[in-house]
Amino acid sequence: MISRRWLSKRTAHWQRLEQLLDAAERRLRTLSGQELQELAFLYRQTASDLATVNEDRTSAATAAYLNHLLGRCHNFLYAAQQAEGKRILRFFVTEYPRLFRECLPMFLLTAGLFAAGALAGWATAAHDPSFAHRFLGPQMMDIIDQRKMWTEPVIAVKPLASSFITTNNISVAFSAFALGVTGIGTIWLMVFNGMMVGVIGAATAKAGMALSLWSFVAPHGVLEIPAILIAGAAGLELARGLLFPGLLPRREALVAAGSRAVRLLVGTIPILLAAGTIEGFFSPTHAAPGLKFALAAVLLTALILYLTSRVTIATTKDS
Repeated sequence: MISRRWLSKRTAHWQRLEQLLDAAERRLRTLSGQELQELAFLYRQTASDLATVNEDRTSAATAAYLNHLLGRCHNFLYAAQQAEGKRILRFFVTEYPRLFRECLPMFLLTAGLFAAGALAGWATAAHDPSFAHRFLGPQMMDIIDQRKMWTEPVIAVKPLASSFITTNNISVAFSAFALGVTGIGTIWLMVFNGMMVGVIGAATAKAGMALSLWSFVAPHGVLEIPAILIAGAAGLELARGLLFPGLLPRREALVAAGSRAVRLLVGTIPILLAAGTIEGFFSPTHAAPGLKFALAAVLLTALILYLTSRVTIATTKDS
């Protein structure tokens, strides 16, 4: 039989758990981090207490009370998980496209820098073939001169290659964002990546490999390049808050711009994951160029529709 002393000690914990649940329901299920930790601890303790109470047939009323209390706690925790999932879904479906449109001038700036770098790289390499050798290095130029694609080894190790490509792309995106602290760093990275594309394009065109190059780049590039440009826009947004605070104190301007920039960067991760998967598993294959370009057109259209969409997800209050 359960002693009165044990019940007296445990009742205080049960009452505290009930207080936390009452407070959570009054505040629309929002608790501080410390309160959530306490609730989780009390939940586990109460579940253990229920097992003890169930062994005593004379404590049926206490067991019913604890069952009800644990049920409330379980419902709260499950509802919190659902709410978190809804917040994530709302961010990607509703908030991110709106954020992108707000930062569109920065995106257009990074796109212009990338395009300028690509045109400069193409024109310089076309005018001076030795520039491509200096820029790309002798090893890569030897492969191009042999009219081979450097992507062929990827086919044999697709999962590993996809993982490496995705990690590298995310690393480039984070670098474009982080270099925004200096401002000039993000600008340099956008121009440099554009030049890389332009020089490779000119070198492969001279070797008669233009179709091979662009049919490889198109399927994943229509996602990868815009994602990198968006990350660059996040870096420039960070630089804007730091260098041009406007009427706000510099610290407040940096905090506001940093918040937008971080969210803009986070939204590129799913896009880069998709691009890395395509680049590792599909782009290097011997699929017909027409099929690759068709997929690229579909993906680019989907990305544009997503970033310009105005879908809203209704918010509901948990009871």
